[in-house]
Amino acid sequence: MKKTAIQALKFSAFLVLGLFLLYLAFRNITFSELRSELKEADYRWLILALLISGLGTLSRARRWILLIRSLGYQPGLATTFHSTMSGYLANMALPRMGEITRCVMLSRREKIPVDKLVGTVILERMVDLISLFVIMIAVLIIGYDKIGSFFENKVLDPLSAKIMDTTGSSLVFPLSVIGVLILVASIIYFLRNKIASSKFFIMVSVFFRGVAQGFRSFSKLDNKWEFLFHSVFIWGCYIMMTWVVVFVIPSTSHLTLFDGTVILVIGGFGMAAPVQSGLGAFHYMVSNGLLLIYGIPLEKGMAYALISHTSQMLFIAAIGTISLIILLSGIRKAGK
Repeated sequence: MKKTAIQALKFSAFLVLGLFLLYLAFRNITFSELRSELKEADYRWLILALLISGLGTLSRARRWILLIRSLGYQPGLATTFHSTMSGYLANMALPRMGEITRCVMLSRREKIPVDKLVGTVILERMVDLISLFVIMIAVLIIGYDKIGSFFENKVLDPLSAKIMDTTGSSLVFPLSVIGVLILVASIIYFLRNKIASSKFFIMVSVFFRGVAQGFRSFSKLDNKWEFLFHSVFIWGCYIMMTWVVVFVIPSTSHLTLFDGTVILVIGGFGMAAPVQSGLGAFHYMVSNGLLLIYGIPLEKGMAYALISHTSQMLFIAAIGTISLIILLSGIRKAGK
């Protein structure tokens, strides 16, 4: 009961934050103009965008299988795909909940230890983070004259201002963090013997040994080139499905493939926000990014953000729900 109440509280807190960010994104929007943009949209392009999204998820499932097989397990592509989609669905409830959810679902269906699956997922996320970082650096180098001002005005300056308003100095925050880390390290050092013998520490140690084994799965990969191919293909799908949506809105249809990559990077900052599926943060970042970088009015940029985000959420809700039902049905049958 207590756990359920905590989960409900977390859900409500993240939702309230997301709705507040959504308010910030829409507060300067003229809704009559936004409605006009949405009416003129050619939604047929979304079929292609969602098809590409599905291919990217299939590729992600196959890449995950490569890591899991290196640990000695043989999950099927369909089960791994459904587990991945159920994870995306869980992210709509709580941020980052999807990573654990897909591991738990695959573990229950294929009888693979959860801790080992978590290790492979962490490795996957590290590869994705590196991939996004490489794309971001490439985008900044190629289009710095346009994009540099956006990151300066919308990311770096607000962050610096927030730290200054809160602490009164740009040095107080990092020094406070260092002080807290030193204090925590000192406490751990003096209590190390008691900590090492506690049941909680032993349980955590066992878990992280499984995680480490998941990390080692990459060194045991038989198909490293296939893993690399899927890593590139997944991000190629992300870029393509982001770009295809620009053709839905007449005002953004002139944007190039490189511009689609820029939108992906900007939207990535929104999706990384601690709210359900980037709610509000994605809309704010993308609409303001299109305004500052390309001079596209807020209403037109918001129309793009709304269509792009909503179509993906509906796709995840539909396919994710079907996937979850299939997995739960299979688990129930296996338990009989």
